[in-house]
Amino acid sequence: MASSTAPIDPVRRRTWTALETGTPRPSRLRPAPTSVVGPFFLGRKDEPAPRHDRAVTASVSIATTADAVELTGALAGLVPQLSKSNPPPDLDAVTDMLASPAITQFVARDDAGGRIVGVATLAAFRIPTGRRAWIEDVIVDEAAARQGIGEALTRAMIARARELGCTTVDLTSRPSREAANRLYQRIGFEPRETNVYRTIVG
Repeated sequence: MASSTAPIDPVRRRTWTALETGTPRPSRLRPAPTSVVGPFFLGRKDEPAPRHDRAVTASVSIATTADAVELTGALAGLVPQLSKSNPPPDLDAVTDMLASPAITQFVARDDAGGRIVGVATLAAFRIPTGRRAWIEDVIVDEAAARQGIGEALTRAMIARARELGCTTVDLTSRPSREAANRLYQRIGFEPRETNVYRTIVG
């Protein structure tokens, strides 16, 4: 009888592992800043920096259930910038996520008006081989891109993983996201020789 299980195919993503959070290299893994001031440019040296009407100054913080409505509204605009196949979460899903003890949801707010211009999610969990962390859904609004906000969010997640006792932090990134991959290497992530597989279960 043929199996009804969906086929498992490799996902074309690059997998990165942070340096062990308990023994960071001081020159690479520094305490996460609470504020980042742009513009910073993460493209190639020969690429012109993108033009912005103004430099974006953003503060990074951890969202709570009290931020659920605001975050739901922000994700409605941010998620489509990352994924065309996954709809933004509704209020119930966001509230559930914020209430989960395994999730730390970071937001970056524009200091000029308090608008959420970036988000990032850290999942921390215990498995038999140790306590691990995984970074997902790092999204910066296109209007505020390449001004250091993604770096600030990522450093904040590394610092949080260290606080939670995690030994490593992992993430995946499409090879086509060249600027993001350069950023991850620059702040201490190293590529892993592994395949990433995915199967659809629902």
